Amino acid sequence: MVGGNPERGRAIIDAVECGVCHIIPGIAGAHGIVGPSLEKFGHRQLVGGIAPNHPAILTRWVKDAPSIAPNTGMPSLPLTEDEARHVAAYLYTLR
Repeated sequence: MVGGNPERGRAIIDAVECGVCHIIPGIAGAHGIVGPSLEKFGHRQLVGGIAPNHPAILTRWVKDAPSIAPNTGMPSLPLTEDEARHVAAYLYTLR
């Protein structure tokens, strides 16, 4: 993903504790059961089950999912645009 660093994304995912809600391969202790598993995310056609899995949409979803799907259980996260892009880059490595 252009402008995203998967390793930085991995560190951000760990720091903001995405694994509390999600199963995330490569993240220690990421065994959450509230949100969907993110296994093989890079192959998914949709983000959040509703929006096309496109880098700009995923970056927006990571930072502020309720702006795309107001009724989602995914909260807005205190991330910069660059941090959200790094997280998206990591998610695209999950194949």
